[in-house]
Amino acid sequence: MTSDSTGAGGHGYGGERGGDGDSGDVSAGRAGSGAVGRSVGWAGVLAAEPDFARRVADRFGTFKHHILGTLRKDGSPRLSGLEADFRYGELWLGMMSGSRKALDLRRDPRFSLHANPGAGTDLAGGDVRVSGRAVEVTDLGVIARYAAEVRPPEPFHLFRAELTEVVRTSVEDPYLVLESWRPGRPLRTVRRGSEDATLRVD
Repeated sequence: MTSDSTGAGGHGYGGERGGDGDSGDVSAGRAGSGAVGRSVGWAGVLAAEPDFARRVADRFGTFKHHILGTLRKDGSPRLSGLEADFRYGELWLGMMSGSRKALDLRRDPRFSLHANPGAGTDLAGGDVRVSGRAVEVTDLGVIARYAAEVRPPEPFHLFRAELTEVVRTSVEDPYLVLESWRPGRPLRTVRRGSEDATLRVD
């Protein structure tokens, strides 16, 4: 089933199951051990910067698979494939039950999700990433509704993204344009010249 107009559908159940010391009890760490700044759901990004939010969601919708960054038990980074799913005004992260990335997020909810850059170097649609914390969904009604629409392999873990930063990099000749947004702050745009090192900040 396709997602709503806020972005692309997907569920992201590819993935590796627990191992390398990550299969132990994670219940004590579900609240996460890392501090993050103020965070909002995807609806908060849409409300604050609707045009920017749609550009970001559209960029994720260009490809099915993206790259999720999580933290292992020892604090080192882990990169995994994931499908971004925008619906109900939220960004959802769904993954196989017992997968290493799910155990990472239960232990420490901090994550970054980088959009698939695609082939070539033209950055069509821009280069996009979002960061924040992943909140595991336990409401059985929400899980059932999601499962009925997305039809993921079961059992599965479902997380809702609470975002602390959204970044989009694009090329507007002669500038490299960096757009960044954080909750409670206006969209910041930096234009950097490729040859003369000029810098403009909006």
